[in-house]
Amino acid sequence: MSNTDILFKPFKLKSLELPNRIVMAPMTRTKAENGIPGEINAEYYRKRAEGGVGLILSEGTVVNRPASRNDPGIPFFHGDDAIAGWANVAKAVHGAGGKMGPQLWHTGSTRYTEWQPDAPVESPSGLLGPNEPRGNTMTDADIADTIAAFAKAALDAKNAGFDTFEIHGAHGYLIDQFFWSGTNLRTDRFGGKTIKERSTFAREVVAAMRAAVGEDFPIILRVSQWKQQDFTARLATTPDEMTDWLAPLVDAGVDIIHASQRRFWEPEFPELDGEKGLNFAGWAKKLTGAATISVGSVGLSSDFIGAFSGEASEKSNLDGLVERMERNEFDLIAVGRALISDAGWTNKVAKGAFDQLEDFNAAALAELV
Repeated sequence: MSNTDILFKPFKLKSLELPNRIVMAPMTRTKAENGIPGEINAEYYRKRAEGGVGLILSEGTVVNRPASRNDPGIPFFHGDDAIAGWANVAKAVHGAGGKMGPQLWHTGSTRYTEWQPDAPVESPSGLLGPNEPRGNTMTDADIADTIAAFAKAALDAKNAGFDTFEIHGAHGYLIDQFFWSGTNLRTDRFGGKTIKERSTFAREVVAAMRAAVGEDFPIILRVSQWKQQDFTARLATTPDEMTDWLAPLVDAGVDIIHASQRRFWEPEFPELDGEKGLNFAGWAKKLTGAATISVGSVGLSSDFIGAFSGEASEKSNLDGLVERMERNEFDLIAVGRALISDAGWTNKVAKGAFDQLEDFNAAALAELV
């Protein structure tokens, strides 16, 4: 295995100072009773901080809209009890020497289980996917209230003691449903034929959150090309389209782009720079100048999709990751399933104890330990 020192260089951006480049990726766990994070949730994240993770991003936690979550175990990020619960999580992580941000979320019209929220689901055009109706088309008032809910969540995150927050704008959820031409058929200013036009909602969300927290509090935005509704979907098929999509979001207030792909080693535009070309995070950094987080099956032999059907994944080397980090392709790397199975993964990598790293067992998804 390659020398991994590059992964353990400090990182600083605005008020955020990290001891290394390892980020715990946000992963849905559905273990918040009545939507309120408790001691079991705090201990789960504390262990990963104790295990050496530089920055922990929480599982998705939803803003204050009637149908913003698609499972009853997903935590709220609104209401006194939920915010107090999250403040305890942040305190536990800080007590173990870690840094943390919540991932702020609205699931839009997506499904997770057969569970249905009390209110109708909402999306830009009342669609779950292309030509697949589900729920209500959002009115202007719905959109304004949703933007306000994201802004309130941003301020609550800062006041609860978090170090940053991430906006979930990926994977076919609400913000991504505005980006995607297959689910955004609107003819008002929140729609349009181009990705830049369809990004208006996201830009207004970011701007409102930036206004709520001030200039020095770092904002992360997670985006993806793929959707859970269509793994082959692409919002930007050229670098110019990617610039039109992402650069205005950075101008609106995003400091770090979390560029989600299923396998981090895959080039985003291989037709332009070959099979070892820049990945999604690499292109996002090159085109916008923003710091970026890469992610996708780090340290494991297969991507996460199989985990939902019980597929295990063996540990794999980090040589390709080190090579890309040494080329300064992106700034931070998010690790997901490896940290579910092995809370001490980061410290083991730092010590070169690669033989002690654990394989991923899908059964771990059913637990919170």
